[in-house]
Amino acid sequence: MKKSSGPYPPVRVGGGGRSAVTQAGAVLLVETVRKAGLDTAISAALAPWRKQRAVHDPGKILLDMALAVALGGDCLADVAMLRAEPAVFGPVASDPTVSRLIETLAASGDTALRAVRSARAEARDRVWQLAGRKAPDADATVTVDLDGALVTAHSDKQDAAPTWKRTYGHHPLMGFIDHGPGGTGEPVAALLRPGNAGSNTASDHITATRQALAQLPKKYRRGRRTLIRTDSAGGTHDFVAWLAQRGRWLSYSVGMVITDTIHQHVLKVPVSAWTPAVEQNGEIRDGAWVAELTGKALDGWPPGMRLVVRKERPHPGAQLRLTGPDGMRLTCFATNTIGRPIAELELRHRLRARAEDRIRNARATGLRNLPLHHTAQNKVWLEIVQIALDLLAWMPMLALTGEARLWEPRRLRLRLFSAAGQLVTTGRRRILRLARHWPWTHHITEALEHLARLPNPG
Repeated sequence: MKKSSGPYPPVRVGGGGRSAVTQAGAVLLVETVRKAGLDTAISAALAPWRKQRAVHDPGKILLDMALAVALGGDCLADVAMLRAEPAVFGPVASDPTVSRLIETLAASGDTALRAVRSARAEARDRVWQLAGRKAPDADATVTVDLDGALVTAHSDKQDAAPTWKRTYGHHPLMGFIDHGPGGTGEPVAALLRPGNAGSNTASDHITATRQALAQLPKKYRRGRRTLIRTDSAGGTHDFVAWLAQRGRWLSYSVGMVITDTIHQHVLKVPVSAWTPAVEQNGEIRDGAWVAELTGKALDGWPPGMRLVVRKERPHPGAQLRLTGPDGMRLTCFATNTIGRPIAELELRHRLRARAEDRIRNARATGLRNLPLHHTAQNKVWLEIVQIALDLLAWMPMLALTGEARLWEPRRLRLRLFSAAGQLVTTGRRRILRLARHWPWTHHITEALEHLARLPNPG
């Protein structure tokens, strides 16, 4: 072989390798499925859809699809990456079998979707118990963020339509549990809608909220232990009234549009009523203030609603009103939370911006496009995407520590899941040996040790 004149050494490549396992780090997700009890829960939930003498369990097929999506797949055929590694993932159904199951579940309408969601809720309850202090309910409250996402369609699919951004596709409404600065987020709602669906459709927000609440343990549906948080798309009379009717059970923090009426009341707020805004570290935010509007500003809105407005010196490119106070940028939100300073409530509402990160991660995990033609089939796909996102949130919560617990899906795939391994058979045991030189092997082995110490379900 000639000596290389370039920066990389020449390597001869052949296709006859044996005992090598690609995506060996995916055993982390497999172990998470097992410890969460998701395999048994979803298998039991989909038992009515298993045909007699069927070789493959419908629950296993759906989980295999979710694992493929979690590893970076974006269509049904990508389950082939699991089929190629039976020692890690077990027997995997063929592409036609996967397609037939999706069609069967889609034909059942919402019945199959409710069954899958019930299994996810059961597994979520167990995961939170296992996670203990690392669970998103460590402070005895849960925050659910609702936000819309635009999914571009590159072909003529059912219910695809022009969107408000002049693209073409769908406009699902998503719900995510906010894990705060110490974690990622779990999906708890995904409402598939046409591309021209309104951003502020109250009935859709109510449906998504109901889906989200059904995913939470029962104790979080009482006593205002759950906060529903939205941007101004949720600031409609009907949605706020629906939340207010459940005021004993739910807290809300809903963005509001600065109408002319609200703007006129802002102009009348005395200087002494403005309080400096604060940052997450407790420091005062320079150039930003908050105040609470009262009196006639609340006319027509449900009793108990508070209206908090923020004004700040505009950043470059900020949208302003021509009649704004002193050229300030105004934002506003409504809440039913009492007993806390308005600056603290405004900071809590502003942290809703983390929902944008959840949407971005969802796009990188199967939401970049809807690969199937019919809406009913794509609803099943959205459930698969949510299972994948659940696993990508649960695995770090249960197994990773330090900075690694904050890694987003792309980084998890690059550093952990893509690690290669060698399958060694000794006696009756199979051992998967990960590459010693891989920089993040110790993260994988330590995470597997954490998972191994958790009790098995049942």
